[in-house]
Amino acid sequence: MNILLLSVDQWRADCFGFLGHPAVRTPNLDRLAAESVVFRRHFTVAAPCGPARTSLLSGLYPFNHRSITNGTPFDARFPTLPGGLKLAGYDPLLFGYTDTSVDPRTLEPDDPRLLTYEGVMEGFRQIVDVNGDNLGAWLDVLEAKGYDRPERDGDIYLHAERPAQAQGFWDGPARYKAEDSDMAFLTDCVLDRLTQETGDPWFYHLVYLRPHPPLIAPEPYNRIIPRDRVEAPLPMGDGEAHPFLKVWAEQHQKGGYFDPEIDFSALSTSDGTAMRAVYYGLMAEMDFQIGRLLKALESTGQLDNTLLVFTCDHGEMAGDHGLWGKGGWYDGAYRIPLMIRDPKRRKTVGRQVQALTESVDVAATVMDWLGKKAPQSWDGVSLLPWLDGDTPPVWRDHVFWEFDFRDIESGTYEAALGLTPDQCTLNVWRSDNVKYVHFTGLPPLLFDLANDPGERHNLAGDPAWLGKRLEMAEGLLAHRMRHAERTLTNHKLTAKGVLTYEGPRRLG
Repeated sequence: MNILLLSVDQWRADCFGFLGHPAVRTPNLDRLAAESVVFRRHFTVAAPCGPARTSLLSGLYPFNHRSITNGTPFDARFPTLPGGLKLAGYDPLLFGYTDTSVDPRTLEPDDPRLLTYEGVMEGFRQIVDVNGDNLGAWLDVLEAKGYDRPERDGDIYLHAERPAQAQGFWDGPARYKAEDSDMAFLTDCVLDRLTQETGDPWFYHLVYLRPHPPLIAPEPYNRIIPRDRVEAPLPMGDGEAHPFLKVWAEQHQKGGYFDPEIDFSALSTSDGTAMRAVYYGLMAEMDFQIGRLLKALESTGQLDNTLLVFTCDHGEMAGDHGLWGKGGWYDGAYRIPLMIRDPKRRKTVGRQVQALTESVDVAATVMDWLGKKAPQSWDGVSLLPWLDGDTPPVWRDHVFWEFDFRDIESGTYEAALGLTPDQCTLNVWRSDNVKYVHFTGLPPLLFDLANDPGERHNLAGDPAWLGKRLEMAEGLLAHRMRHAERTLTNHKLTAKGVLTYEGPRRLG
C-alpha cells in the first residue's frame, strides 16, 4: 500500500473549522479529520524547522540526535524513517524539504552542501523543492507564464504593490495569483507524479512551506478572513519577564521574517489582528490545495489504498503573549496537528484521541504499520493501538520538548544573557495540568495549567509550589535518563551469543 506523509509548516493545533475556530476555513482538512483518527494533544519535541523535522523523521528526541538548530549537522550514523522505508522496498520521494544539515564528516570540505542548512535527509529522492533559497523551479514556471522574475528570488514574496501611504502591516496581495502560488506549484508537481504511478506501492513525503511567513497571500486569501472574526491573542503575563524571553522577543521584532516591508517593533493592535487574518488566509489557501490532492487521490482510486498522515513541524505564537514565531516554551509554538487516515482501519474513523502524543511517534507508527520493527535507538512509540480503537494499558503521562537558542555565528543570546552556547538550552516537561521549564543556565518556570491555561503566572518561586517543582524536575531527569541514546545499550555479548532486550522503556 501507499504512504503519504503530508507536512505543512508552522500550523497551530487549534486552527481548524472542525474544532470550532471562529475564523479559520478548512473544509478539506475537516473532511480529512472526519475520515481519520485525530490526535488532539499532539506536540512537537523541537523547534524550529530543522530540529523539528529531524525528530519527526528520525524518531529521536533532540537530546539524542543533537541537530538542535537550523544549521546543526545531523549525525549520519542514526537510522531514519526514509532509510527504514528503503529497506522495506520503498523509494522514498520528497516533494519539498527536510532542512537537514548534512554531517560534514561525510563530505569533502568544498562540497556546496556545507553552505546551507536546507539539505535533504539521506534516504530521500527529492523531486522538487520550494523553500528558502530553493525557489528556482517555481520561479522558472512563473517566468514562463509571463511574470517578471525578481532580482532576488526571495522578493517574489513581496507585495504586488504597496501604497506609499501604507503604515504598519498591510494585507495587500502577493505578486502572484493563487493558481500560480508556491502551494499550487508544489501540488501540481505531486499531481503530475501521481498520474505516472504504475501500481507499485509508493511513499511520498510532501512538505509545504505555508502558512510559514512572510505573511503575504495572493488574492483572495489575503483578505478572505474577516478581521472581526479574528480572536484576540492571549495577554502577556509575568512569564514574559524571564530574561530569555526578553532577548527572544527582540530577535523576532526585526520585521523581515513576517513582512520584509514593515517595522515589526512598531505594530499596533490592529496590525496584529491583520497579521492573524493573513495567517489564517494562508491556511485557507493551503486547505484548498490539500483538497485538490485528496480529489486526485480519490479520482485515481488511490485514496483508499494510501496511509495518509497529516502533521507539521511546529506551531506559531501568532501574537499570544506579545510574541510571534516559534520557540520558547508556550503551547502555541509546540502543540501541532496530527491526523492519520488508515484505509485498513475504518471502524475508528472520526476518533479523537486525548492522550498525550509526540512527533517522535510518527516514524515508529509508519514502521509498525508496515509490520517492521523500529530501530532500538528510536524514542517514539507506535500509535497503531489508538488507530485500532484500543487504549494502551501503559502510556505517557507527560510530553517533552527542547528548544536550543544558541547561535555560534552571531553569539546574540550568549552575549545578551552571559551564557556559553552549551548553556543556551531549555527543556519542557508538561503533564495534563502542570508545565515545568528547566534552563541550563537561567531560572526555571512553572505553570499551573489547570487554573492558568494561558501560562501567564510563573509559580517557580512560590513556596507553596516548591514540592511540585521538585517533582517535575525529577520527572524530567528520569525521562532523560530513560531515553538516553541506546543503540547498543540493550545488547550484551555472552557465551550464548548476543542477547538483546527489545521490551518497553518503562512499566506502569
